[in-house]
Amino acid sequence: MDGIAEEDGIADGAPYRRAIVVANPIAGRGKGGAAARELAEGLKSLGAATDVHLTEGRGDAWHFLRSLERDVDLVVAVGGDGTVGEVLNGLVDPEVPVGILPLGTANVLAAELSLPRDVHRALEIFAAGRTTAIDVAHVNATLSFLVVGVGYDAIAVRDVESRRDGPITKLTYALAVLRALSGYREPRLEVEIDGEPVEGGPFGLVLASNITNYGGFLKLSPEGRLDDGRFDVYLFRGASPVRLVGHAVRGVLGRLIGKSCLVRPARSLRVTSDEPVPVQVDGDSAGETPIDLVVSDVQYKILVP
Repeated sequence: MDGIAEEDGIADGAPYRRAIVVANPIAGRGKGGAAARELAEGLKSLGAATDVHLTEGRGDAWHFLRSLERDVDLVVAVGGDGTVGEVLNGLVDPEVPVGILPLGTANVLAAELSLPRDVHRALEIFAAGRTTAIDVAHVNATLSFLVVGVGYDAIAVRDVESRRDGPITKLTYALAVLRALSGYREPRLEVEIDGEPVEGGPFGLVLASNITNYGGFLKLSPEGRLDDGRFDVYLFRGASPVRLVGHAVRGVLGRLIGKSCLVRPARSLRVTSDEPVPVQVDGDSAGETPIDLVVSDVQYKILVP
């Protein structure tokens, strides 16, 4: 056949030789599987031998990629940030570029990188092959590429997971935020950054972020970058219900940083407390304090417009 290499059916000059599409089939209100198959057909038209793997539950994408016996030069994640996180964590070779078709609830990384939800536009991005590097951090053996929270937000995330029965919506999170106020007590968090204690504590809420927009509405530092080798640590001096509302309002207005909220860049972070305090990593409940976060020297590649 004209233009086809005989060895494995790959078109000469094709951007990729072998690709894997890893999809959460219930993402996008049940459209994840169909979108994955459409993406696979598009990648095949670009000359890439492409397989589709539909996940069957939490951890499935990680196990699948870790057990993959053949080399690939493109992995596409179809779903939300949870699927993206499992794909990144499951990659044996971080040099392999990752494409994203965002079909989740929040799609935080996709929003940060202005990634489209449309299959055809996504294929154009994959074909162009332009990538950006992103940092990741290890948090008590869990991979983070978005935001780690210690305190109130983690309480809300734990509530979501305890009640989850099917797809999660933005209303699910909103209700969890309200329920988290029941019995809430402001924690007392002690913080070390890069091995040095942070003065001014104890703190009521700590966020360690690789992004500039948390939860779709809270505007963090505009100076934050995905590839600077640091996570930005936000230290809230007070986190009573009244002060949490104040932080939220200032965050919406882009005026979060000030006397009540300090920001520090960090390669490593340790958070401790006298009593256990819930922790969330990229929107998933991740146990309780103490936590240790270390930014990895290894960066991952995401395909971008």
